[in-house]
Amino acid sequence: MEGLYRKYRNRVAVYVVYIREAHPEDGWQVPANLREKVVFTQPKTVEERTHVARTFCTRLKLSIPCLIDELDDKVNRAYAAWPDRLYVVGRDGEIVYKSGRGPRGFKPAEAEQALRQYLKTHPVQPAATQ
Repeated sequence: MEGLYRKYRNRVAVYVVYIREAHPEDGWQVPANLREKVVFTQPKTVEERTHVARTFCTRLKLSIPCLIDELDDKVNRAYAAWPDRLYVVGRDGEIVYKSGRGPRGFKPAEAEQALRQYLKTHPVQPAATQ
C-alpha cells in the first residue's frame, strides 16, 4: 500500500481507515500478535481507539494518512470492511474496486489495476508537490 500511496498520492486521495480491532486481547487473539506484542483490548472509547490506531500506524511506519472510524463503526458497516479490505472509490462516490476480505483477499496489485483503469477514463491533473 505504501508503494501505491507514493505512486499516486499527487493524483488521488489515499487513506488507511482504522476500524474495529480484528484481534483484540478480549476477543480472537492470534499467535503472531502475541509474538509481536500487538495486544490490545477492544477499544471502548474514541480515545482508546485513537491510541490503538496511532500505535498501529506507527508500528507499521505508515506514511499514508490514517483516519479512524467512530465507535459506532459506521464506516466499517457501510463498506463491509472488517477485518480489512481495499477500496478504490471514484470522485462521484462510485465503488470502482472492492477487494475480498483480508488478509487473503487483500490484493494491492488488483486495486492498482482498477485505479489505473479508472484514471484512464477520469484523468486528473497532478497536485503541486510541497
